[in-house]
Amino acid sequence: MRRNVKKVVTGTTQYDGAGVKLVRVIGNTTVKEFDPFLMLDAFDSYDPQDYIKGFPWHPHRGIETVTYLIKGNIEHGDSLGNQGSIKSGCCQWMTAGSGIMHQEMPKEADRMQGIQLWLNLPKKNKMAPPEYRDIKESMIPKIEEEHAKVRIISGAYKDVQSAFLGDYVKTLFLDVSVQSKEEWTLSVNNEDTLFVYIVEGDGYFGDSLSEHFEERRALLFNEGDEFSVKAGPFGIRFFLFSAKALKEEIAWGGPIVMNTQEELEAAFRDLKNGTFLKTQNAK
Repeated sequence: MRRNVKKVVTGTTQYDGAGVKLVRVIGNTTVKEFDPFLMLDAFDSYDPQDYIKGFPWHPHRGIETVTYLIKGNIEHGDSLGNQGSIKSGCCQWMTAGSGIMHQEMPKEADRMQGIQLWLNLPKKNKMAPPEYRDIKESMIPKIEEEHAKVRIISGAYKDVQSAFLGDYVKTLFLDVSVQSKEEWTLSVNNEDTLFVYIVEGDGYFGDSLSEHFEERRALLFNEGDEFSVKAGPFGIRFFLFSAKALKEEIAWGGPIVMNTQEELEAAFRDLKNGTFLKTQNAK
């Protein structure tokens, strides 16, 4: 059964960090429908003033953050001692787990374009040890088809496995480009939450491929075992995300996402008391 579009979200322009302009596509108002995906921020700017102030040191607990750049350069560091740069075509997959401090500071570029996804952690793994993965562009498998190109950030496509698959929530994350007026289909798990974010172009979705949607929109799909898209006249590029819903309670406060209000309050007490970082090698 083909999946049909269940919900369309355009998001809202917001300023986060020290003043970074972005579009919060999904967030705390959509969290139940998009479970286990908590938040998706999209950014695309030719003006360094939109992003240069960056995201100075801040905490996370209870989630994973996935930052993927199409264009640009973001310098980063964290309390585990990791530091480096996320560059065009690269991905940073960070498990905050029991607690991590990090910063992300974009550098001036001709264009800064990409997304950050927040992925919820299951209740039993909320306090897992924090971990960082630096997925370089060269590590991302690329499948060239007759009418499409698929980059496998996480998961598998046509028996080709990504360099990294989430330890706690097995997530399919594909970067898909389809040529003008061509169709692309994908077999998917029937009950998994599946949504796409249209980066560029436009396309048609659903049973008859008659529902038309343009760029900079997130489309949430209902259940089914096949996803289909037909590109519009200028082609389409989209990110596809799919994972099994956790169906657990959520208590969300800023950069921390737990299951209960008591756990959330405990996390902020840890921040206040200087006991937030639980790992031995934390700074």
